[in-house]
Amino acid sequence: MRDEHVLSLSDAIRKFTALPAQREHLVDRGVLKLGMWADVVIFDAATIHEVATYQEPNQLSIGMKYVLVNGVPVIDMGNMTGALPGQILHGPGFKAPR
Repeated sequence: MRDEHVLSLSDAIRKFTALPAQREHLVDRGVLKLGMWADVVIFDAATIHEVATYQEPNQLSIGMKYVLVNGVPVIDMGNMTGALPGQILHGPGFKAPR
């Protein structure tokens, strides 16, 4: 898809971050601003590509340098840290089990 130039990198990032957060009314997610929850991905746009397959789905993408979830590194210099700082997010239609 990158080679087809269908979307700019900034448009693609918006479609994966701010747009879904906005659609789900998650007002403290989707953009980097003071006081908001932040998941940050740092990657090399020229080399990033997926290597996972159906047979081996748990493969990290090539070119992924850092991933921070809620400010905690989960990928550091391309290696998993073992940290699990994420949490389940429920949209406005969620109903807790009784």
